[in-house]
Amino acid sequence: MNKLTATMGGMLLPLVLGGCQDTGQSSDKVIGKPEIQVIDGKVTAEVLEAFGRISSPLPSPDGSKIIFLLAYESIEENKSNSEIYSMDADGSNMKRLTETSSSESNIRWIDNGNKIAYLRKDDKTGKVQLHIMNADGSGVKCLSDVQNGIESFEISPDETKIIFSSTIAAYNKDEDLFKGLDKTSGRVVNDLMYKHWDEWVDNIPHPFIADFSEKGISESVDIMAGEPYECPMRPFGGADAFAWSPDSKSLVYVSRKLKGQDYAFSTNSDLYLYDIEGKNTKNLTEGNMGYDTNPQFSPDGKTLAWLSMQTPKYESDKKRLMLMDMSTGTKTDLTENWDYWPENFQWAKNGSKIWFNGYFQGVSPVFSIDVKTCKIDTVAMDVCDFADVVPVADNAVIALRHSMRYPNEICLISDSGVKQLTEINSELLSQLKLGEVKKVMVPTSDGKEMLTWVVLPPDFDPAKKYPAILYCQGGPQSAVSQFWSYRWNMMIMASNGYIVILPNRRGLPGFGTEWNRQISGDYGGQNMKDYLSAADYMAKESYVDEKKMAAVGASYGGFSVYWLAGHHEGRFAAFIAHAGIFNLEAQYLETEEMFFADFDLGGPFWDKENAIAQRTYANSPHKYVNNWSAPILVTVGELDYRILASQGMMAFNAAKMHGLEAEMLVFPNENHWVLQPQNAVLWQRVFFKFLDKYLK
Repeated sequence: MNKLTATMGGMLLPLVLGGCQDTGQSSDKVIGKPEIQVIDGKVTAEVLEAFGRISSPLPSPDGSKIIFLLAYESIEENKSNSEIYSMDADGSNMKRLTETSSSESNIRWIDNGNKIAYLRKDDKTGKVQLHIMNADGSGVKCLSDVQNGIESFEISPDETKIIFSSTIAAYNKDEDLFKGLDKTSGRVVNDLMYKHWDEWVDNIPHPFIADFSEKGISESVDIMAGEPYECPMRPFGGADAFAWSPDSKSLVYVSRKLKGQDYAFSTNSDLYLYDIEGKNTKNLTEGNMGYDTNPQFSPDGKTLAWLSMQTPKYESDKKRLMLMDMSTGTKTDLTENWDYWPENFQWAKNGSKIWFNGYFQGVSPVFSIDVKTCKIDTVAMDVCDFADVVPVADNAVIALRHSMRYPNEICLISDSGVKQLTEINSELLSQLKLGEVKKVMVPTSDGKEMLTWVVLPPDFDPAKKYPAILYCQGGPQSAVSQFWSYRWNMMIMASNGYIVILPNRRGLPGFGTEWNRQISGDYGGQNMKDYLSAADYMAKESYVDEKKMAAVGASYGGFSVYWLAGHHEGRFAAFIAHAGIFNLEAQYLETEEMFFADFDLGGPFWDKENAIAQRTYANSPHKYVNNWSAPILVTVGELDYRILASQGMMAFNAAKMHGLEAEMLVFPNENHWVLQPQNAVLWQRVFFKFLDKYLK
């Protein structure tokens, strides 16, 4: 066992690397598929928690096998657990490979498909470590004993090296200041970005390269030693931040090499090429001031592909699919003449094209693009979303597929069409009565047409009148495609007897760059008119009870709810806002990623000469509380550092002081989302109890 040391600004970080004892078994309760009783075909909160959640499908090197993660949640245990499964490439011979109380993640094939590497918490150390096992699930072995655990990894193609991320201290504490105060909880803050998403920035991830073998990992080196920057980037970065060259002599990693206020106001991440032998680093994307992410080498190693945003501070900019000739440094934008963009991509096995999925007219199809001609072909498109596209042959890929009517399943996409390979949730779905999803084109106030999804209740009777829900999307630039959500789930809303209206208002991807960008600097503008257009259009339908319509949403959707509450002129009978922005001036100063607020709001509220910013703040929902007239439910998480819980608490207090009927649901241990099973169930119960009270 080797005891090594990494440095960070003079601070010593001990790492202990080597094998750890692991049998693959755990004494804790293993969460598996729960038993659920479906009554009258109704989708309930408990039913949602019973679905199996598929992710990370990965074909073996020869394409004969597919491994994937399958997670189930336990309401009783109040947590979830993911396990590794395998099946033949045609979907047959499915087998569960692991059975532990700790979730497996970051699965990778090694040894030419004979073994699988993955991450799981080690029972002895309590930290997430690297494990391997045989392809049939036998021979489980823990290969690492990293002091702070491993968050993500990629093994080199020749399987002699590994790049992994582990946390180090984010800053040096003033030891004299804290001398003798080992029980103090105080933090001294002298710059921005002191907290992020749902945590105080006490630690940051760093990339370590180590020797790899089936005996363990050793000789770990922090390739960003002394640099006070993140890699991968918080809060969502993982193994996609690393790309090995096919010859294993170099790798590319992603980092935003900024800190404090500079970090908070920038989206300037770059791709860095690290030479293994020379131990030197080169910035490949210097000069581009937006996000550069998701590097991937072509199969021959001659070309690097990645996703790039051009506009500084604009986190929802068009994602350009870029190529770089590694010998000349020449860069090419493959999607320059296409007004849409990839969400993720993979090289074809022969390197002639790139497969990707991306939002297009309210759905997420699978596309391919020829790397020489830039010709784009639509490979698979239906009333569904495809995601996580991975090639299995030159003319075939596997992908996840979901819609508003069903969660993820794995499918094969080839010249023969689309074939579903898994049926994880078919039995449960067969017991449910699901609402019909239809597409409606709604005229907007400026003479355009807006694709709007409408979900009808099960056993829909057009002769009856139904209460309706206007769904307001967050982001603000997150797609209203055929998404499946376990919180904002359209089938549970329909199952409770509601018509659900989902407008693809201004500011959403899938309808071109102009439509997507229009919302920035125009909060309270055209996108709100789009919502009102959809509400008015659907209110004219004979089956919609126009006097029993609610507006609901989270994040920017919560902002939308608060804004509509002050401008709806009697259209809505109730409102529900989760994690929403209520006071834009406070939001500008409270949020952690300042680049977002600075770009989208137009600038600081004190800049009186900035017409865009002043228009934004003039439309802040808190200035129109005097117009509020309908009951409102507010839900917040106190670990939400993106939109602080105080925003919702202000809104609730304002409603109560204004004399309105109002309720608030507070989760002290949730962030911007509601993730824990019991909290998720409570959220759904409160949601429908409130809606039923005022709309039924």
